[in-house]
Amino acid sequence: MLAYITGVVAYKDAERVIIEAGGIGYELSMSVHALAQLPSTGNSTHVWTHLQVKEDGWSLFGFADVGEKEMFTKLIGVSGIGPKMAISALSTFTAPELAAHIAAGDVTAISTIPGIGKKTAQRIVLELQGVLKTSETQFAQQAGADASELRDASAALESLGFTADEIAVALKGCTASDVDSIIRYALKSLGSRA
Repeated sequence: MLAYITGVVAYKDAERVIIEAGGIGYELSMSVHALAQLPSTGNSTHVWTHLQVKEDGWSLFGFADVGEKEMFTKLIGVSGIGPKMAISALSTFTAPELAAHIAAGDVTAISTIPGIGKKTAQRIVLELQGVLKTSETQFAQQAGADASELRDASAALESLGFTADEIAVALKGCTASDVDSIIRYALKSLGSRA
């Protein structure tokens, strides 16, 4: 129904943003990672959205990119996971990190998400492990690299300012199996396209 909103950031705090578009202020709940990527107040932005319609009201959720929105959609499809818990999960881990934890069956890491206990974490892994086909898990299979090494390398690259999509493209064909080599490979790839 509402795929995305393009407008001006009118207000943002640690949990939500108000985007003015066409004279209307849309309030969106977002993950901390997505909020951090938004420009400052007064600047224009483009946010992917998910509209939840319930008997007691409508809620609008925003995402930095399509990958984060897809992860949100998969999470709310799991029995017992609502939109607020899905946003909490995406605030604890980025979408690629969460996908890597699910692919690895890392129930302990998923249990660190506020509001998610061990049984719910097991259900998430059970219902989504075979469904998620992320570039990160594909690289892990190709390279024989441990998911945690790819996750650490991805986190380091994100801290340097690269987006998850840029990192995914940069890691294509990577056969390295340790964090330093993965980062070097990605930086070389990113540098050749600059």
